[in-house]
Amino acid sequence: MRVVTRTLGTALRALRRNIMRSVLTSIGIIIGISAVIAVMEIGNGINALNEKAIASLGANSLQIMPGQAASGGISFGQGSVMTLTAEDCDAILRECSAIKVAAPQVRTNGQAIYGNRNWVPMQIVGTSPEYLDARQWPIDKGDSFTDQDVRNSSKVCVIGQTIARELFGEEDPIGKEIRLKNSNLKVLGILTRKGANMWGQDQDDFIMAPWTTIKYRVSGKTDATSSAGAAAASDPSTAVNSLSNLYPTDSVQLYPVPSPTQAADTPQPIRFASINSVIASAGSAREIPLAMKQVTAVLRERHRLRDDEADDFQIRDMTEMMQTANQSTKLVATLLLIAASISLIVGGVGIMNIMLVSVTERTREIGLRMAVGARGRDILRQFLVEAVLLCLAGGIIGIALGRGTSYLVHVFKNWPIAVSIPAIVASVLVALFVGVVFGFYPAWKASRLDPIEALRYE
Repeated sequence: MRVVTRTLGTALRALRRNIMRSVLTSIGIIIGISAVIAVMEIGNGINALNEKAIASLGANSLQIMPGQAASGGISFGQGSVMTLTAEDCDAILRECSAIKVAAPQVRTNGQAIYGNRNWVPMQIVGTSPEYLDARQWPIDKGDSFTDQDVRNSSKVCVIGQTIARELFGEEDPIGKEIRLKNSNLKVLGILTRKGANMWGQDQDDFIMAPWTTIKYRVSGKTDATSSAGAAAASDPSTAVNSLSNLYPTDSVQLYPVPSPTQAADTPQPIRFASINSVIASAGSAREIPLAMKQVTAVLRERHRLRDDEADDFQIRDMTEMMQTANQSTKLVATLLLIAASISLIVGGVGIMNIMLVSVTERTREIGLRMAVGARGRDILRQFLVEAVLLCLAGGIIGIALGRGTSYLVHVFKNWPIAVSIPAIVASVLVALFVGVVFGFYPAWKASRLDPIEALRYE
């Protein structure tokens, strides 16, 4: 212990004799470590922001979308044929053990009116009360509608913060009615603020109502009748009036009507309770792969698909979106870390260079110490400790500078940051490693000096 104390004292006295040179020697380490800390904190903050944005869409959620119609080798795009029904949603919840929540979705668009104000919502979604659980979206004020409202196609709704602000201003929306197309919907509740999603869309610009209300009262027709695939498969001679088509009208055929042979080869079953999509939530992120397998098996069985037939639906995993966003952030962070590592190497070379100069300048001192009994390992230990102390001091200063830099970026640029304890620990270890690696050769060279030649050195 006394040897270590004496070695540290000797190294500190040697460094204090040339304070400016010691500081300049550590500049490379300081810049490298500070860059690593700043990059890691900003990168972690961006990752946390991405995770929050994905979580706002619904934690551990799956989006089950309908398939696509094709005719003559021409695909009409996703959702051009309605292959999902409300019964499919019930079956998913009932038969898939990994699925905890599932809700149907029917979408429409239109203008919402209250008094002398009007607004076009970004999203108008017909669904069930379980939708809020799948999206982890609590009610801020009022209440949500119930399953009884869904069964009765009740004219009720829940609105987002943007709708409340644009249509009602300072007035309390609870109990008021807004007009959506030809239906008056009573506002039961206001959702908590979600903010923008990862695509920059305002999630609070949102109206939610029972899916039967949106489908049968607001839209007045099934979504299948307005899609390309259903338009191609429809036959006016067999059209019937039902709840899914309360106001039958003649529509312009945007796509060629297939021949009877083509229609027989690709039959389109009529599903009066078709829905646009299903949002489901797994119990945890680890259960998502199992949930996807179970949903696929249930829907293929319900849709009577043969083994050689492709799925007539698509499942989107929010985890994939998170991984894609994180990969982009990690790529940028990796490139910056490479640049920071280069500066660490440059700093290490600078330390080696200065230590070699120090060995040359202190040749007579080394010879004198050897003459009075110092051994080669004592000289090696002294110069190695000096190099490590330079790097360690540079690392500590670099950590403080990096933290300060990331904090300034957060204050002035409003970028998210998150403290990275592993990065701080790694920075200290890297500083010690650089000191040992780049300080060993000068220390070894000093320990190999001949005492007689060192005393004669001028």
